[in-house]
Amino acid sequence: MGLSRLAQEFAAEIKQHDWSDAPYRPDRAGHNRERDYEKSSKTPVLNSDETEVLRLNVMWVTAQVLAHAERTNFDVVEFAQACGVNTEKWAGGIQRGLRIRNGRCVKPGTWDELSDD
Repeated sequence: MGLSRLAQEFAAEIKQHDWSDAPYRPDRAGHNRERDYEKSSKTPVLNSDETEVLRLNVMWVTAQVLAHAERTNFDVVEFAQACGVNTEKWAGGIQRGLRIRNGRCVKPGTWDELSDD
């Protein structure tokens, strides 16, 4: 199907960002500890599994909005792959991360509301 330009750009930012220390510091877009001028050995770092879960959750939050906005033109697995999520590790679970009711993605910021906008 192919991702929209907006989905591709979200995915590129998510993939580029170094999520390993994200819970411990406010980072600019595209943070990368290898390139940062301000390096701190005191900043805790997540292990690879924790980092993967954080990236997965960021992908899902973004995907919820895109899936609602793009309706049938959005493939969450393709988006997850573009974000750098290991879709083989999470096989079968990628789609379950979205809030779907009656076959439709619920309105962002809600749990049960369906929206026609």
